[in-house]
Amino acid sequence: MNEHDTGLRSRLIAVGVDLVTREGTQGLSLREIARRAGISHGAPRRYFPTHLALLSAIAREGFADLNARIGEVVDDDRVAPRARLMELGRRYLDFALSNRGMYELMFRHDLLESNHLGLRETSLPLFRLLVDLVAQARAGADADADGAPALSVVAGALWSNLHGIAQLWGWGSLQLAVGADEIEPLLRAALDAHLGPEAR
Repeated sequence: MNEHDTGLRSRLIAVGVDLVTREGTQGLSLREIARRAGISHGAPRRYFPTHLALLSAIAREGFADLNARIGEVVDDDRVAPRARLMELGRRYLDFALSNRGMYELMFRHDLLESNHLGLRETSLPLFRLLVDLVAQARAGADADADGAPALSVVAGALWSNLHGIAQLWGWGSLQLAVGADEIEPLLRAALDAHLGPEAR
């Protein structure tokens, strides 16, 4: 691929990122992305053979952004693992709620199932980080006890909980159901549920 092709491919992705950020997933057609990039509606197929391939490239940008935001804070070994998990949760929820279109695109089943551009693997570093932090936070607790769930299961349940909080808060359902006006107590309750109460 020559420099012109690389530039045009990057422009299509950037236009898609801007479009999903401003208008959500409903406007992400090949035709609209091409129009906004200033090229013919058939031109994107030269770089992305299917619509899913282009959407996957756009979603990869979302994972890169989320991983960068989370990586800033969780790599600091001077901070206790539980505090890093709390900050990871804050940043995850902030990303989900302030980038709703991108967040929805990133976790679309059809994109993850098609695995264009290795999209599934792009999401795995975040999960591995979550497993590592859960392991550190539960060190010395019941992590090795008979019948205790595997750390990956605990991390998966915590991730599911964060995802659910993001979705339900975004829809306004949690605020209505629990009378909450702040998301922080829900995040703290999720950590307590999966890690046990914080030692005082």
